[in-house]
Amino acid sequence: MKSQRPAWKQPARRWVVSLGLAVVTVAALTTPAFADDDNADDNTGTDPNAVAAAMAAPLVAGTPCTITARACVDLDSQRAWLFSDGAIVRGPVRVASGGNGKATPVGHSLRVYRKDATHKSLESRLKNGQPAPMPWSVFFADGGIAFHSGSPGRSSSGCIHLNDPDARAWFNYMAIGDQVQVVKASQELPRHKGQPAVSKKPGQIDPLRGLHDDSTANSDDNSGGSDSDDNSDDSNDGG
Repeated sequence: MKSQRPAWKQPARRWVVSLGLAVVTVAALTTPAFADDDNADDNTGTDPNAVAAAMAAPLVAGTPCTITARACVDLDSQRAWLFSDGAIVRGPVRVASGGNGKATPVGHSLRVYRKDATHKSLESRLKNGQPAPMPWSVFFADGGIAFHSGSPGRSSSGCIHLNDPDARAWFNYMAIGDQVQVVKASQELPRHKGQPAVSKKPGQIDPLRGLHDDSTANSDDNSGGSDSDDNSDDSNDGG
């Protein structure tokens, strides 16, 4: 006759499973989420330590971003810069960020993860039905958010529009893994009040990788490049 398992052993496995689920649930509820003003730095995979280090570093003089960044965007003034170890190597230049309920994500340690000089949007279409071209795309945040050539006079669907010469400079200069900061000066300047800003000359820093003679000049309005709305048709895929 087959012996039956003692009654006290029957629920043991269920108790182990239930206890495990309870621990996981409690951990999820009690683990603090790293967040900044306006839900900043909420892109998937952001390292809280990298964010904290970026926020604690001194600002680059004349900008709302810190010396850890390679590219800086100020959403308040709609301007952007390129840095090299605390030196401004290009900028300020005019940009257009997200609008119409599709804001550009704020972040202090966003990272370049993809580049595509001839990118075409899979979500946005031209009037003829073809995918909208988004030249010189440099992707730096979840959702296909990128720097790319587009009209600085027209808000995007989350991306950063740059005049064509600036978009090419961004594409040539930025490398995979480079830090991008997208911030608001109205928040960053008070945060760093009393902390001396860093001001360096580009000639004292490393060579301007990828920035050639036709695109090294500082610019506040490179109107000579393509500024056509046909460059982009506003999409979450880099619009």
